[in-house]
Amino acid sequence: MDTLELLAHPVRLRVVHAMRGGRLLTTSELRARIPDVSKATVYRHIELLVDGGVLEVAEERRVRGAVERRYRLRQDRAVIDPDAPLSRDDHRRGFAAATAALLAEFGAYLDRDGSDPAADLVGYRQHAVWLSREELLELIAGMRAAIAPRLANGPAPGRAQYLLSPILFPIEPPAAGPEST
Repeated sequence: MDTLELLAHPVRLRVVHAMRGGRLLTTSELRARIPDVSKATVYRHIELLVDGGVLEVAEERRVRGAVERRYRLRQDRAVIDPDAPLSRDDHRRGFAAATAALLAEFGAYLDRDGSDPAADLVGYRQHAVWLSREELLELIAGMRAAIAPRLANGPAPGRAQYLLSPILFPIEPPAAGPEST
């Protein structure tokens, strides 16, 4: 299974999100993070992620006669190669999976006891902006500069994990330049 096929599934994306930050989690701990997904489904998707090299077994120990495994995310394998040629259908599948995972994560957040969107500074604004190619590249660079340093953050006292999902695409073709007369 190629990386796009492996990661373009909402449950597998949610597992990947849960594992970020250097976490070592058991299947039971992962299930607690995504309680709206059945036990069998979580096990099946973890197995696929292990087989695909996205997750690896970090530790094993015996617990009441069974083997408990702690999994670790392989950051280098949990990305789709930005240089990989993707078809329009590949983009549709990837976007649909990302959107479905986003909806499921947001629903799980709202269903959690004590969720408070105002106190948690939840935001989901959309802005339609007019940009030249140069302005777009500048915007992307600024977003990367703001986000990239925080991607290395791990769990720590006082930190909560947030899902940040920048989505950017043109909603209409570029305007034509001034016409010559």
